[in-house]
Amino acid sequence: MSERMDDLDAIAAVVQLYIDGAAKADVGPLKEAFHESARMFGNERDEPNDVPISEFFAYVAETPVPGPGFRSHIVSIDLVGDAAVAVLAEDDYQGADYVNFFSLMKDDGAWKIVVKVFTVTG
Repeated sequence: MSERMDDLDAIAAVVQLYIDGAAKADVGPLKEAFHESARMFGNERDEPNDVPISEFFAYVAETPVPGPGFRSHIVSIDLVGDAAVAVLAEDDYQGADYVNFFSLMKDDGAWKIVVKVFTVTG
């Protein structure tokens, strides 16, 4: 398998860590997926969010597990060298639908999410 295919698989695995953490309200997989200095940006209920990812971890830890309608799907992954963008659609996460745009970097051979930008779609 080519290095590019290995990287695409590794990126999908990092996004899956995010999905698993969100679906189970488990901060452990989220901490594994994100770079320690990552940030999160987006607008929710007309309120801008620009926070360190640790604030998202705290939110997840305090929030109940999403209901049975929660679903997610990796829409796309684009990769160039050591930089990538993954798009994740989520349905019914805490009563809202989201699209997340993850910027990832490969650091010391490991892919990590460095920025999460989200928008509420429903």
